[in-house]
Amino acid sequence: MARKPRIWYPGAVYHIMCRGNRRHEIFRDDEDRRVYLEKLLWAKLSHNCRILSYCLMPNHVHLQVETTYRPIWEMMKQLNMMYAIFFNKKYDLVGHLFQGRYRDVVIDSDAYNLDVSCYIHLNPVKAGMVDSPEDYPWSSFRNYMGRRKDNIVCTERVLSYFLGKCSESYRKYVEGSS
Repeated sequence: MARKPRIWYPGAVYHIMCRGNRRHEIFRDDEDRRVYLEKLLWAKLSHNCRILSYCLMPNHVHLQVETTYRPIWEMMKQLNMMYAIFFNKKYDLVGHLFQGRYRDVVIDSDAYNLDVSCYIHLNPVKAGMVDSPEDYPWSSFRNYMGRRKDNIVCTERVLSYFLGKCSESYRKYVEGSS
């Protein structure tokens, strides 16, 4: 049975999830997470897309990505391949790191875009890993709070949904949703 083709059009926004094969860890230490983020930055720049939010959990990843003129599968294929090669080499493993293809859902409204960002940032809280999304260093929430600045995340689109002190309004929205 053939796979259903993925939906793509310029400007499409996605919630992407990649899970470890057999739900095994895909990040064993902070170096793994830093390397993944380096590869994510490379993929973002080389495919000219925007990363709206991310969260690296021990056995899966959540990404919120807005495309421009290149299909999302091109970026995800390269990102997952580059990271799997690094991981397998580091830990002297062979075979699949990820459980099948990544999963994606097209985000088709501003309300859904905001909900996905909130869901991604609350993932470590819901998993009982931290009390507040700001306590988790491996998500983009600190970027939204102005506590971290990097070239990976573009916070403007999501923060544009709020007036006034956007970061503080976003924090209240996220923490009120937990």
